[in-house]
Formats: sequence, structure tokens, C-alpha cells
Amino acid sequence: MSTVNVKINNIPVEVEEGTTILTAAQQVGVKIPTLCYHPDLPAWAACGICVVKIEGSPKMMRACATPVVEGMSVITHDSEIVKVRRTVIELILSTHPNDCLECPRNQNCELQRLAAEFGIREMPYEDRLRDLPVDESTPSIVLNPEKCVLCGRCANVCQVMQDVWALEFIGRGDDVRIAPAGDINLEDSPCIKCGQCSAHCPVGAIYEQDDTAKVWEALRDPDMHCAVQIAPAVRVALGEAFGMDPGSIVTGKIYTALRRLGFDSVFDTNFSADLTIMEEGTEFIERFVNGNGDLPLITSCCPSWVDYMEKYYDDMIPSFSTAKSPQMMMAAMMKTYYANKIGIDPCSMFSVSVMPCTSKKYEITRCEAMYSSGCQDIDVSVTTRELARMIKQAGIDFENLPEEEADNPLGIYTGGGTIFGATGGVMEAALRTAYHLVTGEELGNVNLIDVRGLDGIKEASVDIKGTEVRVAVAHSISNVTKVLDKVREARLKGQEPPYHFIEVMACRGGCIGGGGQPYGATDELRNKRIAGIYQDDERSEFRCSHQNPAIIELYNDFLEKPLSHVSHKYLHTKYTPRPIYTK
Repeated sequence: MSTVNVKINNIPVEVEEGTTILTAAQQVGVKIPTLCYHPDLPAWAACGICVVKIEGSPKMMRACATPVVEGMSVITHDSEIVKVRRTVIELILSTHPNDCLECPRNQNCELQRLAAEFGIREMPYEDRLRDLPVDESTPSIVLNPEKCVLCGRCANVCQVMQDVWALEFIGRGDDVRIAPAGDINLEDSPCIKCGQCSAHCPVGAIYEQDDTAKVWEALRDPDMHCAVQIAPAVRVALGEAFGMDPGSIVTGKIYTALRRLGFDSVFDTNFSADLTIMEEGTEFIERFVNGNGDLPLITSCCPSWVDYMEKYYDDMIPSFSTAKSPQMMMAAMMKTYYANKIGIDPCSMFSVSVMPCTSKKYEITRCEAMYSSGCQDIDVSVTTRELARMIKQAGIDFENLPEEEADNPLGIYTGGGTIFGATGGVMEAALRTAYHLVTGEELGNVNLIDVRGLDGIKEASVDIKGTEVRVAVAHSISNVTKVLDKVREARLKGQEPPYHFIEVMACRGGCIGGGGQPYGATDELRNKRIAGIYQDDERSEFRCSHQNPAIIELYNDFLEKPLSHVSHKYLHTKYTPRPIYTK
């Protein structure tokens, strides 16, 4: 590793060759303001706020995209630099609506923060607003181009990280704007509703559809039984909205908060993650051991990935697990098994899910299988961010809440259920149980380290009593395509598949980095959330999904066995090839 020696405001620092000025400054505790830059993405150098001076050069350079060289001496702040940065911010504000109080990013907006830090109190430039229409065509996210600061983050995420290409720059000069490719509605574009554009937008130009009013209305209805479930990744991220450390496990506080909001039944999606493993794990055994179906088996719990697969990889449909996502399995059990237990009409239950994901809003009406109870299985899906707002609106002191338990029987979960929240977790949970289903024995060491971590593609070989199982884990769609193209190539050549089992998550880090999680996700923060997920796993009484006593009871009382006729009716779905663009 080659290093170079530089100075940042006369502070010497040794950094790797190729390090940018921005990163070198961070290493000595010097903050350079940015707006277009995000550590997940290639430096774009669009906004110009990060300009700095280099001694001996007449030009100002953009710190996010300028690499350091040996002997470089950088000045990051002086009166001229501050004036230039202030002017850039003022120019951006001249094209930005002045409606902060109505904006979904109020008090959590990077432009608002910069304006405050630079003490901008009045505008020296005439407003140049364009009155562009808001795109609310998808059930998941809203695009408000009027608020766009042209930082390019959303297009970068959509194109580079996700390889979806639903967003791009349209027009020239003063007319340039971010819009779906072809200048069509977002719903008609290749958009997979993952919400990574909203998670990376620094302002309120892209945000989740807010469905909290529907939930409040149902909670006020005395004739409605309101039931709620929380996803694995929510428990390690919600605390951030209340000033707690990333990765803090706040499961018990969430249960308490939901009851104080007025929910009649509080369940945990970790339970149905265990249920998913029972169905998906048995499906894998049927294919791998008994030869009943195509290999590799590909996981199906991520609705953005399902959307992408139906558009771009419909030839892979026979390999796709027919198991519903944990959200939809739980919904079906809430409005059938549980509703029958407490003696209510399923259609008098208002079912809510709290998810780290914006595409879950799309999933709840994706196909007729999502109405298995005789009515819509989930009435509303809200994001982690929406739940945080509801808790604040209710005046609940979240950090100081006592911890309660979820309701039975749909609230008990194992470590295998909770690790669904992290990339590799579905695979690890499935292999823990698959080993038992094949051998009748328990896996000695359930910690399958090879499938953990933030590497975009993880490959592993697992030995099950002398039989090799080849697996792959991919997160971020751009990595998924590389894995599936290898499968396609093997098929074309008539070769054995390179993998027997593939886990796919659309978002970087898996659900812990979902598009509906608290803002500000970076790999450092994702790793803290992942650490919380595995801490929850390790402290669980049971580590494997097949050990969950409530799951065993559910099969005995209602579902009969994995892949039974009953479980197929309520827990499985089907897929349909769809066009990339909708006319």
C-alpha cells in the first residue's frame, strides 16, 4: 500500500495514495461541507460546496473528487472559501421552494442544515421556481422535482448501485431536472420501488408515501381490531430517530409504543420469518434432495427484487421460491389463524406492518395471493420513518419506555428469524434449518460467518453430512445481476448451476439499509445495525427457526406441515413476466 504525506490546514497526515482531499480532512477531524457527495456513491462534484484551496495553485478544487498527492498543502477554510460556499448555497436556495414547514424533510434536510450553518437570513437572488408537477404515481415513493437540488445522488443510486436506470437528468441548462427515463411517470418506468433514491436524497425531492393518516383513522374506529407487526430490521434502527445509538435493540420499547398508540394486537414479523424458513427450507430440500424443481432456489422475501425479477429475469421464475415474504405470511396468519382464535371477522381486522422498506407498500397489493384471507391481508404498510413520526405525534417518550413482550402466538421468534434483517441472514437461517431437515440433527455451530458482512457478493460452500451445498448472497441489484448472469451462462452451456441456493436483497446491507429506514445510512452505520441484529440472534433462547415452539403449534393446529395444501393456500404466491416500461 503506497501512502502520501499531505497537510490539511497545516495539520500533517499520511493517507493512502488516491485518497480524496475530503477523506484526508476527515481523518484529521476537519469537516468540509458537502451536498452532492455521499460515501455510498462515486464522487459527482456537482454542487461545488466542498471547494478548497491548494497552496501554489490559483484554482479552487472540489474536495470530494480531488485526490491528494505527495506534499500537497490544503486550505479548507478562509474568508474567500466561506464566501464562495455561501454564494453556492444562496444560488441553490434561489431555485428551491421556501416551504420548509410543509416539507417531509423539515429538520432533517441537508440543505436546511447548510443554510443554518452559513447563517443565511435573506436571499440576494431572485426566486427561479419552475412549478413542476409532483409524481405520486407509485404506492411507495413520491417524486417532487420542484425541490430537487440537482445533486445527482438519486440517479447515481438508481443507475450505479441498483442498475435499474429509472431516474436520469432530463433537459438542458436552466431546464434540467431529474425525472424517470423517457420523462414518463415513475409507475410506468423500470422503478422497483426500493426507495434508495429517497434514502440518499439530501432534501425533500423524493420521499415515502405517507400512510400514517390511514392508521390513525383505523385506531380511532371502535369497531376495528387493529393489529400490527414489526420487521426484523426496524428494532435496530428506530432508536436513531430518538437520539439513540445505531444498532440499539429497542424491540420491547416498540411493542410498548405500539400499544400506547392504540393497537389491540402487537406481533413480530420475526415469527413469520421463522415460518418463511420452514416453507422455503422445505422447498429447497424438495429441489436439492428430491429433485422436484429447478435449481438454484432463489429467495423471494424482497419485493423490490421480485419486481426486478419479473421485469428483467422472467426466465428465472421457475427457480424462484414461491414462498411469500415474512410480511405477507404474517398478514395471512393474522387474518385467518389468529382471527379465528379470537373469534372475529378477518375483514374487521385492520392489519398494519412496520417495515424498513418502501416497496412493502407496493407488495401488499401485488397480486391476488395478497388477499388470501378473503380481504386484503395487509391494509397499510408504514416505514420505520413513519412509525417514528407517529410516536412523536403521540407525545411518547420513546427512550424511557418500559419494555414489553409481543402478543402470542404470533410474537415468539428465534435468532433465525431476527437475522432476516441483514444481508446473508436469510441464507444463514435457511441453512441452519435445512441441515436439520436433511439430517434430523442440529447444526453444531450455527454461526455461518462466510455469508455475513457487506461484500456485495458472498459465495460459500456448506457441507451437509458429506453433501456440498453451494450458496451465494447478493445485495444491491447491480451485484445480483452478476450472480444471475453466471447462472444463465451455465444453463446455456448445459452445465451444472454454479449455486444451489441464492439469497437476494435489493438494498445494500439488506433490510437494515432499506429505503424506509432513518436517513443517513453509510456502511459504518449499516455495520452497527447488523451488529445489533446478530446480538439479538445470539441472545435468543432458540437460534433455529424449526425450534420455535409457536411455529410447531401453528403447523399442528392449522397448517399441517410445510408445503401442505393449506400452507400453499396462505403462504405461497406466483410470479408473472411483466414489461420493463408500462404504457
